[in-house]
Amino acid sequence: MASTAALFTGLTGLNTNSRKLDIIGNNIANVNTTAFKSSRAIFETLFYRNLGLGTAPGTTSGGVNPRQVGNGVGIGGIQRDFNSGTITASGDFRDMAIDGSGFFIVERGNSTFYTRAGSFRQDTEDNLTSVSGERLLGYAVDDNYNILTGNLVPINVPVGKVTIAEETDNVSIVGNLNKSGDIPTQGSVIDLMGGALTGATILGGGFINSTSLLVNIDDASNPGNAQFSAGETIRLSSDATKGGGDVAEAELTITATTSVQDLMDFLDNALGIQDIGGANPDGLTPGVTVDPMTGIIRIVGNTGTENNIAMLTGDIEHIAADGTTSLGSAFEVSQVQEADGESVRTTISVFDSLGESILVDLVMVLDSTPDTGPVWRYYVESDMDTDPDTAIATGTIAFDNEGQLDPDALPLSITVDRINTGADNPLSFNVHFTSDSGSTTSLATDSSIIGLTTDGLPPGTLETFGTGNDGMIIGRFSNGATRIMGQVVLANFSNPAGLVDEGGNLFSTGPNSGPAAVANPGQLGLGVVVSGALEGSNVDLGREFTEMILTSTGYSASSRVIRTTDELLQQLLVLGR
Repeated sequence: MASTAALFTGLTGLNTNSRKLDIIGNNIANVNTTAFKSSRAIFETLFYRNLGLGTAPGTTSGGVNPRQVGNGVGIGGIQRDFNSGTITASGDFRDMAIDGSGFFIVERGNSTFYTRAGSFRQDTEDNLTSVSGERLLGYAVDDNYNILTGNLVPINVPVGKVTIAEETDNVSIVGNLNKSGDIPTQGSVIDLMGGALTGATILGGGFINSTSLLVNIDDASNPGNAQFSAGETIRLSSDATKGGGDVAEAELTITATTSVQDLMDFLDNALGIQDIGGANPDGLTPGVTVDPMTGIIRIVGNTGTENNIAMLTGDIEHIAADGTTSLGSAFEVSQVQEADGESVRTTISVFDSLGESILVDLVMVLDSTPDTGPVWRYYVESDMDTDPDTAIATGTIAFDNEGQLDPDALPLSITVDRINTGADNPLSFNVHFTSDSGSTTSLATDSSIIGLTTDGLPPGTLETFGTGNDGMIIGRFSNGATRIMGQVVLANFSNPAGLVDEGGNLFSTGPNSGPAAVANPGQLGLGVVVSGALEGSNVDLGREFTEMILTSTGYSASSRVIRTTDELLQQLLVLGR
């Protein structure tokens, strides 16, 4: 007699193969889905009807096996394949793929998800987000671009919105200083006089001295009248030169209490004359002084041709109170002598904390050639120093008999004032006379030095970024700087197959996945991040089509069982007529 149980057994085959075909169809449909993980159905037999459990062998007979009839098939489980898909370059460095195990961590509201799809883009708030809006989590950076480990936060990369500058810390000077050059004998000497043949006098008679007020100086072209009045200006013109280059224009505003000493300090500062702690070889001490016996103001410069100050009558102007009208030359100028001695000048550009370029001049002058090796005096000055004195530093450095610096010699420590500029004050940096590619020597060949390397950066805006294998997001700025903008971290699970698929390439933790273990890419067995690439689907179409054929065959066979059982039942009903 036909068994109705066969109908239900065939039905289980139809249902189970139908579910497997659903899984195969889903796999094939997602063959081009980024980082899709295929699944497979695992069949299992349903419970058996026991017609007999069998017997053990006896002394006179053999054993009997169980007699069981199956009730069909069911789905024992659905397994997800978490093997990596093919990683393909996308050409966009915002894209990321994971080469190895692990998941990106993203959030939506208060919910955390995990994904292998790394097609991230910036939203209007510059957060990296997935195509469905989940924000990528990782480590942020502090104000100095150091990674802040611990708390996971949305990774923010403000392209085009963040600007950086960096203060100079080190400068390297390389070249040669000619040890066979002429040793200096004198500095430049310039006399300032009230007239062509006499020093300046004061109203009522007598020569000026350091305490004389400018408003009391007698006008040599109009005796008996004051040459200067309060509100007028004395201007050092850029027509005056130092070392062949123009000096920076500077002005002294005259008040009722401005003295000759104030004028001399102004000229000393504006011309960058350095105090060397003594006199030049000719016995004259660098600086600006006045001779009360003659009324002549004398300017004595430092030694070295690059320190030579050259000035003509008219280079120190007398400007009216309106600030534009010239009232002629403030003093008659006489160039008494010029500076001599082997010297060389270089200009270096350094940056303050706001990225402003500060030009600093370095002059090297041959000081002496003792038996121990040449000695050179350095002069550092800058008209961009914010205090009135353009002179910054002076001192000596010594070379050995082979023209080499002591490798342990300390660098020059230079300080430039940046008062009222908004930048950190002062700007301090070191000048090294060695670098990785060479050093400064003092040999018998022409003098020539250059500022080879300078750190620090002008202002620059974040232009683009990419991600390293370790998850570090590196931003590139328009000034050539690179900075860490954050770090992508990955999550791993003791059983990734236990994750719950939430759709949209997202997974959440499940009862059998275990908690997420968070670490940097490349650590704890995690894969590395590949920038500018995406992971493809791991669907094997050949296998899926083969499984589809087998599933179709199984479905057809199960339907045949149902049809055959139906035919037997029909024959049984015929017998009853």
